[in-house]
Amino acid sequence: MTAAPTSTGVQPGKGPAPQGQAPRKVNFDLKQSGIYIALALIVVLFTVLTGGDLLAPQNLSNIIVQYSYILVLAIGMVLIIIAGHIDLSVGSVVAATGAFAAVLMVEWDVPWPLAILLTLIFGALIGAWQGYWVAYFGIPAFIVTLAGMLLFRAVTYMILGNKGIGPFPEQVRTAANGFIPGFLNNVALGPLGGADLFSIIVGVSVVAGIAVVQYRARAGRIRYNQVVDPAWLFSVKVVVPAALVMFVVIQLARFRNLPWVLVLLALLVVGYTMVTNRAVFGRQIYAVGGNLQAATLSGVKVKSVVFWLFVNMGVLASVAGLIFAGRLNLAGPTAGNSFELDAIAAAFIGGAAVQGGVGKVVGAITGGLIMGVINNGMGLLGAQTETVMLVKGIVLLAAVAFDVWSKRRTAGAR
Repeated sequence: MTAAPTSTGVQPGKGPAPQGQAPRKVNFDLKQSGIYIALALIVVLFTVLTGGDLLAPQNLSNIIVQYSYILVLAIGMVLIIIAGHIDLSVGSVVAATGAFAAVLMVEWDVPWPLAILLTLIFGALIGAWQGYWVAYFGIPAFIVTLAGMLLFRAVTYMILGNKGIGPFPEQVRTAANGFIPGFLNNVALGPLGGADLFSIIVGVSVVAGIAVVQYRARAGRIRYNQVVDPAWLFSVKVVVPAALVMFVVIQLARFRNLPWVLVLLALLVVGYTMVTNRAVFGRQIYAVGGNLQAATLSGVKVKSVVFWLFVNMGVLASVAGLIFAGRLNLAGPTAGNSFELDAIAAAFIGGAAVQGGVGKVVGAITGGLIMGVINNGMGLLGAQTETVMLVKGIVLLAAVAFDVWSKRRTAGAR
């Protein structure tokens, strides 16, 4: 005969949880953690296949610089996907804003700070144009942005006149393709050689910040008597990311220090993560994508949320356009081809749900890094273009299939 639970909720044979603290258990979410495991396995695979060249200091720097604009686009794209929409026009917007910036800086001699500001405004206006048709006129985002893909590619040709414009001012080239100067002397790292001390200090500061944030979050859950991971698992979740951050920072410091675009990406990731996790607007994005009718009945201004999401996407696309044009030192009419596909793939591989309501900024960045590592690793192996496209397509299909499978599994367990 099975004993009934007591009124205090303590099961027979088990002692009560410590005062003010919930019972501890291993909490492993395959859907959330699987993407990081996949990235680790892909990195290990290509590191072995390339004889360690993938993780060489110069190659790590190349991955960050070469795919930074895709990661910027992925941040905006995952927010739109969370809200239940899609944007197929970002590649064309990258080209149009890059062309607009080139005309301002090169042909009209507009000072580069003002030109950058005007370019960001131009991108915001493009986003507002598309956001209006989606949010207030009610046309599906797929149709609006498909039209935008053609429209803004035509605008690019009109601005450039079917020619490339360059070169860009040195400050823009440095921001897109340059590195933080070494403010302090190098420090000896034994067999690794020397590395910039300032970059290492930055890495240690980032690691300390991650540890403090994780510790405070855990302490807050304990105060509210919520379930937390055991101490050993919590330590692993802090130590492993910290070790990875320090490894990347040291490798970059051994080459030419931290790229400026990495600093920009870090600021964007921190800022947008705080918005999605802490701000009211961030919670409204999830509400709109998770249950549109419930969000409307709860007083969420759905049209306004969707409109500003597209404005935000336009601004981030203009940032990516500036980075891409500055890196090439040229604004060309074919810039941004297929960027929208890479950004969408990064969001879905990073855990965003097809139906909306699910996704994280960090996940989208991880998905973008997976695409970047695959591109770079197969390039180091001398793979043909069609082989790279085949592998990327399989990875994307597998990620979405896993998302659908996990939802069915969760629904079946209820």
